[in-house]
Amino acid sequence: MVVDDAGENAPRTVTVLGSTGSVGASTVDLLARNPGRYRVEALTAGRNVELLARQALALRPALAVVADPDRYEALASALAGSGIEVAAGPQAVVDAAGRPADWVMAAIVGAAGLEPTLAAARRGAIVAFANKEVLVCAGPVMMEVVRQCGATLLPVDSEHNAIFQVFDFARPEAIDRLILTASGGPFRNASRDEMARVTPAQAIAHPIWDMGAKISVDSATMMNKGLEIIEARFLFGMPEDRIDVLVHPQSVVHSLVEYVDGSVLAQLGTPDMRIPIAHALAWPHRIPTPAARLDLARAGTLTFEAPDPDRFPALRLARHALQCGGGAPTILNAANEVAVQGFLEGRIGFLDIERIVERSLTTLAGDAMLDLDDVRRFDARARRFAADLVTKSG
Repeated sequence: MVVDDAGENAPRTVTVLGSTGSVGASTVDLLARNPGRYRVEALTAGRNVELLARQALALRPALAVVADPDRYEALASALAGSGIEVAAGPQAVVDAAGRPADWVMAAIVGAAGLEPTLAAARRGAIVAFANKEVLVCAGPVMMEVVRQCGATLLPVDSEHNAIFQVFDFARPEAIDRLILTASGGPFRNASRDEMARVTPAQAIAHPIWDMGAKISVDSATMMNKGLEIIEARFLFGMPEDRIDVLVHPQSVVHSLVEYVDGSVLAQLGTPDMRIPIAHALAWPHRIPTPAARLDLARAGTLTFEAPDPDRFPALRLARHALQCGGGAPTILNAANEVAVQGFLEGRIGFLDIERIVERSLTTLAGDAMLDLDDVRRFDARARRFAADLVTKSG
């Protein structure tokens, strides 16, 4: 763990990868609220040139990048005369991550965020990551890069950020168990028959959090919590059988750490992503946020329950992938991304997502994963296989 103890008056240089998504936009909001504290090196987006241009004109980064090369002219036109450098294409996003910035927000959803995040880690930067797929797809590879290059990983997912805040890194042997909390999503009390008829519009209507479509569907299937188990395994070095999940519909307790003496430490807060983002952005210091303050008396009763493994088999699949090791988590993630996209496009049903993921996981051998080439190979194989299953299901 590398601690940045730069004085609070020294501006921290920042790059935001995926600035137009939910987490990226919240990061931009916090940067705009602290104009003297941060200097923005680069902003990147997938296709949303209009929002990217507005963010760039407000924050004045040295560089703005759109991943879709067909959107280059639109971005260049929007930023003409601003003095902001413009680039486009997937490699330009990776190059942006490699530019000199003290702190990088890795908020590109899915496996597409892997190479830019690795590029930032190779510089030894502080990498705040909201992209759990980075550790799911390439956990051993990513952690080795972090170790060799002296990078620092700061989790932004509310659950892992909560654990980070109460985890005793100096004495990890004193920790007995990690407990991730889950809202349960929109179908927490739905039967399997009801879930079979779920539409994409229903699946992305999360009852608590405002998230993108893909992450919202993962919450509805509880695959997001399965991916978080894998992420926690690599990030905190905790065996899979000592990482538990509790359904907590109020989303006030964001996760817990149980110590060997029976003490349980938890981080609480209102369900506003600006809280964990601000923690990572200012770390090891803190900055104010506009998030509503937690009023426990008003919140009233907080409830907890074990997840139902029969109605939500994604948790079992994620644990199985961890137990298999090698490329199995990469296969799980790739198949899930393809299946979720197929569901959002109306090509398969909601319950077909888990079926396609399980078929992909059990059919494709997850051999040892030694480097990024192995990650790409497992990812591509799983995507082809899952895409074929989506086509056959349609």
